[in-house]
Parts: sequence; structure tokens; C-alpha cells
Amino acid sequence: MHQAIPTVDGIPVVHFSAPAPPAENNATDAKTLETARDAVGPAPSRLWLRMSAAWWRSLQYAGMTLHFLAPQRPPSPSFSKTIPSTISKVKGEFTLQFYVPRGYEAAVAGRTSAKFPAVVNLHGGGFTIGNATDDARFARFVLDTCNAVFVSADYRLSPEHPFPVAVEDAADALLYLIRFAPELHIDPFKLAVSGFSAGGNLAITSTLCLADHVKSARKSGRHIPAHRIRAVASWYPITDYTLPRALKRARSTRPDQTLPETLTSLFDAAYLHPPDLPLSSPYLSPSKAMDEHLAEAIPETVILYTCEWDMLQQEGEEFAMRLGREPINKVVRYKMVPGVPHAWDKSPDPTKPAEFSEELYRECCEHLRDAFASA
Repeated sequence: MHQAIPTVDGIPVVHFSAPAPPAENNATDAKTLETARDAVGPAPSRLWLRMSAAWWRSLQYAGMTLHFLAPQRPPSPSFSKTIPSTISKVKGEFTLQFYVPRGYEAAVAGRTSAKFPAVVNLHGGGFTIGNATDDARFARFVLDTCNAVFVSADYRLSPEHPFPVAVEDAADALLYLIRFAPELHIDPFKLAVSGFSAGGNLAITSTLCLADHVKSARKSGRHIPAHRIRAVASWYPITDYTLPRALKRARSTRPDQTLPETLTSLFDAAYLHPPDLPLSSPYLSPSKAMDEHLAEAIPETVILYTCEWDMLQQEGEEFAMRLGREPINKVVRYKMVPGVPHAWDKSPDPTKPAEFSEELYRECCEHLRDAFASA
């Protein structure tokens, strides 16, 4: 496969330039990072970060418009719901986009009593850019292969809402489906969570956050309906913020194909705030979570994909292998996609889908379908 220009969520990043955030630590043998200050350095103003994020969001919108033009055109959401945040201390609201499978409308009309599995999806974009509709191509395979409702969350973005708001919104999206499953015609015992890039991190960390929230709620006597999350599907996630970006880039098999420093520095400065934020938080770096936490909170089935040329490839593979070993013992379906950079599947080519993307989307959804069908 040949791809000269790396992209992230539909943006060809090499040919664009923007005012650069502070440079990454270029010492490839640097020690692990402890706080956001270690990763970001002298932080730019939050106002500057907002302006820069807005600029990149406009580019991302253009790239995704081209991405959606390639045949077969992806579906559009059937309906949306704007819900209040309940877990985060930063109160607000965010929107869920619902894509529904065959037979759903008949259930809504009362012609059947069917209950559907559901997949909560978290989009990519460094926690800073992106929209809930970005993964509509993947949604088509969830609808067709799993006959499940696909619920994609427009979680609140940084720098306006830095860590941990995105994690808490992602957990809140799951909690909303659990609480309102009967009205939504969803089977609360057949849930899964998926995500891409930053959303791949959220797919993992949201299950940790939700499990902790449910445990706390039940201890205090608050009712959380019975439910079961069967699987997590994480695509090229970041799992460890304690490793310097320069080190990750240097150990990539194709450093020239990794995301540029301009973009990764913006993402980190926007999301990793305040400066004393500990980077080993399991809600930020799930690879730093205790075995007991992962064993208890992560669903039984873990589906994880990495990209060969991605700076995140090695940490993603190591995390997948850890989840499958003693004492965690999850059922791990792991694959490294050869010869592709980070977010290759969001190629802005309007003539055809990215190579391998549809085959792997289908494979992932077959694993999800099997998880829903398990005892």
C-alpha cells in the first residue's frame, strides 16, 4: 500500500501550517512524564488554543466531507438526543446521534417487541476536533452485521472542556442507554463501546469510569439498572500519556508517516490541563491502571486495531497483550494493520474507501456480533 500523505480524521496534515504550540521534548531517551506540565511545557493561553482548535476543526470538516463522498455513501443519523451530563462536575449537555438497524422502526411503532443491542461510539480527533458523525462508515457495518443501534456521542471537546470531561461524557452516554433502555428499545445486557484514536482511548477509559460510578452509586443507595457491556472495540488508541511523544515518534517504523508535532502538541496542550494533572491517571493512561481495575471494569471481549506506521502502535499492542494475559484474561482480538498510518481509514479520497477499511470494519463487527450472542 502507498500513502505519501498521512491524515488524521480526514485531514491531510503535512501540507497545512498553523502557529505551533510549544515544541515536544525531543529527548528520545527521556524519562517517563509525570504531569501535564512535563508533556506540554510552557502552556499557551487557553484563548490561543481555542482559536487554533477552531482552525483545525474547519479543516477536519472539509476532509470528512470528501471522505463521505466515496461509495458506498454512509448512512445519516435517524434521530438525535441532547442529554445532560450527570457524572462530570462540569455541568452541561451533549448530543447523541442514533443510527438504527432494520426492524427498529417497527418496534417503535409497537408492531414488535424487539430489543436491540447497542454500540456507543466515540469519535477521534485528539479530544479537540471531530464530530459524532465522523464514523458513519463504521456505523453502516454495525447496523448491517450486528443489527444493533449505533449511538455516536458528540462529547464535549477540549480546550473548552479539558480532561476528564470527555471520559465522563463517554461514560454518561453509556449510562443514558442503561437508564432509558426500555424507551429506546435497547437490550441493556447487550451493550458495547467503540472508538477511534482519541475515541479509542475513551472506549476503554469510559468503561473504567462507568464501573467506578456504578460502584459508588450503589454504595450510596442510588439505583443503576442492571446491565452488561459485552465488548470494547478500540481503533489505534493512545493508551499511555507518560511516554514522551518524541520517544513514540522515534520508535515508529515510519517516523515520517506519524502525525506532525504541530498537531500532537496542540492536542496535548488542549486536553492535558491543568498543569499538575497526573498523567498516570487510569482515565487518561489506561495502561497505568491496576490489573484488578482492568479485570473488573473492562468488558469480556476486547477488539483492538493498531496501524503499523503509527507512533501509537507499540503501546496499543502491548496493552492488548496485557489484557489477554493473567491475571486479566480478557478475550482479545488484536490486529496490526500493515503499511498504514494513524487514522488511515478516514482517508479524504472521494473516489473509494481506504484500503482494508471495509474488510476490517466487517471483521470488527463480526466480533461484536459474537460478543452479543455469547451466554
